[in-house]
Amino acid sequence: MGSDRDFVDFVVDQIDADCAMTSKSMFGEYGLYSHGIMVAMVCDNRLFVKRTEAGEAYIGAPVFGSPYPGAKPIFLIEDRVEDGPWLSELLRITRAALPPPRKKRSR
Repeated sequence: MGSDRDFVDFVVDQIDADCAMTSKSMFGEYGLYSHGIMVAMVCDNRLFVKRTEAGEAYIGAPVFGSPYPGAKPIFLIEDRVEDGPWLSELLRITRAALPPPRKKRSR
């Protein structure tokens, strides 16, 4: 089952503008990018945030879930999707902990 674009737009609308959040459709689901770095996914209308040590420290007692069969468990954000300031800070922390995007090779 794919995610609804309305849910993705709702999640993006919760996040502060300085996160420069964008979404990209991927096989019926969505990747969420902050300043060009993929920080989260929306799968089956559930928000998953990439797992980092800094993010885990910020959350405290995270809930883990797999966005699709065979995926490694990452943070499943269920009860705080509507908490824009908290979610924005989590995504800032996550983005800072992830490596920059790889440059695409020219052909």
